[in-house]
Amino acid sequence: MAAVTVWISSLCRTDPGYGGWAWVRRIEGETGATAIKGAAGGERRTTAASMSLTALAEALDGLLDLPADTAVTLRFLDMDLAGQLVAADGAYATAEPDAWAAARAAVAKRPVLELVPAAPADAASGFLNAWSEFGLDTAKSRGSFKAAIPKPNLMKFPG
Repeated sequence: MAAVTVWISSLCRTDPGYGGWAWVRRIEGETGATAIKGAAGGERRTTAASMSLTALAEALDGLLDLPADTAVTLRFLDMDLAGQLVAADGAYATAEPDAWAAARAAVAKRPVLELVPAAPADAASGFLNAWSEFGLDTAKSRGSFKAAIPKPNLMKFPG
């Protein structure tokens, strides 16, 4: 069975304020356009917690075409999010109950999920941060935004 690595990123300018998120997944051992997939989005009047939870839920929903027992490595920058996912409901659950419920439901669908911190200096983090920024900027001008990252851009993903 193939393994998958998923990277997520999110940001929020002033909390609450405009926010953006992005994710990319790569199926290990495969090459070309079918091996990689990703999306980005943004919201107005949102919080950093909401954007982190949205990035997680959207990324895990992006795995629905794979068997539930596919081994998934989730690389993330938000250390608070990871800590709260493995502990009892914390500040994110209190601050963003709907987003928390969606994220927890997405995590529950993945029995083989490994959480791995990503370094901000990694090239993959820079790529995702740029797409999170794009989601934020698009949300400023058009409101809520969600779209697939174009394949030509994904083929440049350094992860």
